Formats: sequence, C-alpha cells, structure tokens
Amino acid sequence: MDPRAEHRRDVGVRGEDLAARHLSREGMRVLARNRWSREGEVDLLARDGPMLVVVEVKTRTSLVRGHPALAVTEGKRRRLRRLARYWAPRYGVPAARTRVDTVSVLLLGGRVFVSHERGTAR
Repeated sequence: MDPRAEHRRDVGVRGEDLAARHLSREGMRVLARNRWSREGEVDLLARDGPMLVVVEVKTRTSLVRGHPALAVTEGKRRRLRRLARYWAPRYGVPAARTRVDTVSVLLLGGRVFVSHERGTAR
C-alpha cells in the first residue's frame, strides 16, 4: 500500500476510535462501525436513547484545509440522511427517529481535540 494512503487510513481509524469513545462517554451506544450498503458507507451507527444516529467522523492532523467539520457538505448530509433511512428499519427504529451527527477529531502536536455536532431529528 502507498505509504500516504496507509497513513490516511491509520489516521481515519484512530479518529473513529476516538469518536466512538467520545460518544460512549456522552451516553450513546455505538452499534456498528464502517457499515456498507449500496447507498454508501456509514462511519458509525449509534443509539442515543430512542434515536438511531448516523455519525460521520472527520479526522485531520492540521488545519491547513480548515476544520474537519467543513468537509461535511450539504450533499454529504443528504446522502447520510438517506443512509439513516436505509439503516433505521434494520435496527428496528422508525425513520422519523434518526439523526445525522458529525464528530470532528483534530490530532495536533500530540494533542487530541474532539467536537461533536448533533444533527436534528428527521
């Protein structure tokens, strides 16, 4: 594997680990990681009380390209909402009880910064 691609994969996996721990500390239950369907991939699926939450994790090692949350465009949010509707019945949740959240992870100079942006219920 290309060393840069391997580094990006490692950074992404570390970010997902940190995001999952953060969500658990907030009282959410992580149900699955990296779930695929023909609609696309979900980084994390979690429960927040009665809500099924599709979580997009963005991890960066610098701010050169801006805050990680800026990478989640409106088009990406629409796709994530479609994925939430796809996964909801598979987890026994009405589509109206789904939400799309973003967890941003910054790994800067040995320090870790995690922020969680909660979406609104659909």
